[in-house]
Amino acid sequence: MSKLLVVGTMAYDAIETPFGKTEKTLGGSASYIALAASHFDVEVGIVSVVGDDFEQKHLDLMTDRQVDLSGVEIVKGGKTFFWSGRYHNDMNTRDTLVTDLNTLADFSPVVPENFQEAEILLLGNLHPAIQISVLDQMKKRPNLVILDTMNYWIENTPGQLETVLGRIDVLAINDEEARQLSGEYSLVKAAEAILAKGPKYVIIKKGEHGALLFQKDQVFFAPALPLEEVFDPTGAGDTFAGGLAGYIAASRHISFDRLKNALIHGANLASFCVEKLGTERMETLTSEEAKKRLQSFKDLTHFTVELD
Repeated sequence: MSKLLVVGTMAYDAIETPFGKTEKTLGGSASYIALAASHFDVEVGIVSVVGDDFEQKHLDLMTDRQVDLSGVEIVKGGKTFFWSGRYHNDMNTRDTLVTDLNTLADFSPVVPENFQEAEILLLGNLHPAIQISVLDQMKKRPNLVILDTMNYWIENTPGQLETVLGRIDVLAINDEEARQLSGEYSLVKAAEAILAKGPKYVIIKKGEHGALLFQKDQVFFAPALPLEEVFDPTGAGDTFAGGLAGYIAASRHISFDRLKNALIHGANLASFCVEKLGTERMETLTSEEAKKRLQSFKDLTHFTVELD
């Protein structure tokens, strides 16, 4: 069984959307990624940090899904990373109300020995110095390294980010970040500029409008499933990444065509994530439900064209 190592945050969120609110719910990139990846035949491990206020039930939630938590540091007397946000009516824009780094401020990742040769490494949205530290701890280079980043690191740590980009295979960012990183408005030109920095593949996420996959002269578009209701988009991007990484790890084969399938699996799981607040829907999602919805994606994109 292949191993997938996830480096990211485990957090508590307070979320308010036009459809509901919660004062404290499980959050963090590593939480969403691991819950999504657990739907595949792969051994998932997390490297993260929490305070001793992190509830046992949320640790149990992960271990019940066979997620290895030996790389999660629990700081005695510390508080877990906390984020609070409010979404606007269009659900595409949000206001960050509170960001308390807490234990994350002094996070120094330690990769467990049993994951130092993981086949797939997913570096969540953290300081590039943390991402470099994890890469340096791997005993052998993973078969695939996937990187997530954000506009803050693009603007404030460009040198370190460039170093990371030279050591990864897949960069997954949204369209705004792609334009900022490349200096190009056209997403095709933006992808070309980013590929020149080192990654073999670039995935540009467009939220409710799907995602684009680029490799040199190849492009693939994966749609997002049109949904009647979106309750909370928090974590959808991380769920997408977790589904993508989980599928690739389980398939044991890396190619453009395999990544195309991975995008669909990621989009499929992300479509469930938005149905309820926080991780609530991902906590109850069954593999049977996920497989059934995959047919909807096939129906959405399958067509026959007769060429003379």
